[in-house]
Amino acid sequence: MKKIVLSLLAVVGMVPVFAQEDLTVLNYWKFHKSQPHVLYSQLMSRTSEQLGERSAAVSQLKSRAEWTQRQKKIAGVLKGLAGAFPEKTPLNPVKTGTIERDGVRVEKLYFESRPGYYVTAALFMPAHPAGKLPAIVYCSGHSPNGFRAEAYQRIMINYAKKGFAVLAFDPIGQGERIQYLKSDGKPRFGPTHEHSYPGSLSFVSGLSPANYFIWDGIRAVDYLISRNDIDPTRIGIAGRSGGGTQSAYIAAMDDRILAAAPECYLTTFDKLLRSQGPQDAEQVFFHGIARGYDHADLLEVRAPKPALMVTTTNDMFPIEGAREVYREVSRAYAALGSKQNIQMVEDDAPHASTKKNREASYAFFQKYLNQPGNAQEEDVKLFTDEELHVTPGGNVYASLKGENLYTLIAKQTAGVLHRKKGEVSLEALQKKVIQINQYKSPAAVPEVIFSGRVVREGYDIEKYMIKSTGDHYLPILWMKPRRPSLGAVLLLDEKGKQEAAAIGGLADKLVTEGHEVILPDLAGIGELVNAALPGGDAQIERVALNLWYLGILADKSLVALRMEEIKRLGDFIRSKINNKQTLSLIATGVLGADALQATVISTDLFYKKILIGPLVSFESLFEKPEYRTKFLPTAPAGVLQHYDLPQLAGVQKAQSLLVIGPVSGEGVTLSQEEVQKQYAGVVEKQQIIPGESTSDTPAHIIRFLK
Repeated sequence: MKKIVLSLLAVVGMVPVFAQEDLTVLNYWKFHKSQPHVLYSQLMSRTSEQLGERSAAVSQLKSRAEWTQRQKKIAGVLKGLAGAFPEKTPLNPVKTGTIERDGVRVEKLYFESRPGYYVTAALFMPAHPAGKLPAIVYCSGHSPNGFRAEAYQRIMINYAKKGFAVLAFDPIGQGERIQYLKSDGKPRFGPTHEHSYPGSLSFVSGLSPANYFIWDGIRAVDYLISRNDIDPTRIGIAGRSGGGTQSAYIAAMDDRILAAAPECYLTTFDKLLRSQGPQDAEQVFFHGIARGYDHADLLEVRAPKPALMVTTTNDMFPIEGAREVYREVSRAYAALGSKQNIQMVEDDAPHASTKKNREASYAFFQKYLNQPGNAQEEDVKLFTDEELHVTPGGNVYASLKGENLYTLIAKQTAGVLHRKKGEVSLEALQKKVIQINQYKSPAAVPEVIFSGRVVREGYDIEKYMIKSTGDHYLPILWMKPRRPSLGAVLLLDEKGKQEAAAIGGLADKLVTEGHEVILPDLAGIGELVNAALPGGDAQIERVALNLWYLGILADKSLVALRMEEIKRLGDFIRSKINNKQTLSLIATGVLGADALQATVISTDLFYKKILIGPLVSFESLFEKPEYRTKFLPTAPAGVLQHYDLPQLAGVQKAQSLLVIGPVSGEGVTLSQEEVQKQYAGVVEKQQIIPGESTSDTPAHIIRFLK
């Protein structure tokens, strides 16, 4: 079995430093020590400006004509954010069973929202309907058992008893559509990670994963109106939590939906990002905030069609933001002459369904879908999960095989890989790297603080703190030999500067050879590890994907922030060494992709570049369903529409790049044969050493730097 690349780095010999040494920097500077959420804060500053511009524009709208023009603009924005939907193909619905109890009939069924992509669903309706029924598409929140959850069944059965047909479908990764199973057949992830683990790959190839969720809902409407017992002019949609997200999205993008009642979701990005942060993948639109989008647009775009905001005062989606949405949307409805069509109900409860809110929803749909009756909730007997199973084993992939979210995204990615495999000019790649990351070249280092010295045998370690491109400071260790220097090396270690400075390690060997070695902690690493907002729905494999998602919303990649730090560090080092000294760059692990992108922009900053255990290509993330999430933050959203890492390696100056032990998206080191395939056209110009040949990593590096 191949070894994970970082195990190859054990040859570096990470021996603990002497106990009396203190290799921290920020501990001394109490004011700067914590520097909370350093990367999140930088991105929040950007989103605050973007949201401020949107608010200023909306605040000027007064007349019907102005709001109508805004609606047209937002419709185009939402269409672009969701991405192109596929052509409608046959639904091929199959009814697998019927249950009838206490005046309610449930038809169990599945349909294909895309060819071979099965959606499990159930239609709840009166056992003895009179005429064509008004219908509600019900979108489930993040329940492992999908629409079978107690809270969702209670409301759906009540709707059926009040004369509505309710079509509930399992969202991707829930109910009978769980994709990732352990060897014992139990789910590997919870619902949010079932969404974010495959869904995040969609961002890499350039499409919002919400596209897949929305399309399932649109096809659910198609199924409803295909039935003779459903009135196509009286279609509503509702859902709570993640279902609130889906119902708000679908209602905004499907004109056939007359009335919408999203629950426990709508708020403002300003309040959400300051409280919980971005949630799972489908709740993030590709560059959404940067393009002027906020939650209120989901209602405003469909005004004056009836809408009910269902909220709770202690929701995870902040109530203050929900109230702000209601006030803004009310202005739009008033200008369009239908202020009565926008309503809001709130109850004092956490992120949950309450009787008060459910009864407000019953009354809302009874009024606007023209189904008069009593809005009081009835006590109902629920069905078991097994009774509502559409497939024999309760998993559509086991029963019907077919496509899943990963396979669809992999095919989507194959479709966008139209980039040229041959030569691409350095100038063209520079423009692409700058544009897709939104990289801004930093100004000269504004502040450098010398912070002390540690003495070791044969060399000294100087401590510095420099102002970064945000409001935080980068801590730095500068290892200086006491004899004339052979050149300077900026060493970016994914585990942080203190581990990299260990006696017997790579930095120690390099400085003993006569190189000056500069070890910083980039934001998110070492002393700056507190880079993201704590918690959130997208912490997978201890990787804060919510931070990456914030960059996607703001159209500013995490790569850009790290590239700007690398440029600032390079400028700082060059200001301290003489013009005859060379400056080289070494990056380990996940920082290899960042460093490679940085060197394409700053071509003359580094003499030689060395990557130890880097990701071989972004494309390799899609080769198998399992991948390492730690590589995602190194990938700008939509990167595969523009370039990949081997192309960046190919435009480096001849013999200026050494790559040791490159790994696949699974984190597995590549063989010689795989290296030749992945780096076709590069191995002739650069030195690529596969995993089997990395037993003497320091020696390879020392020879290369001479």
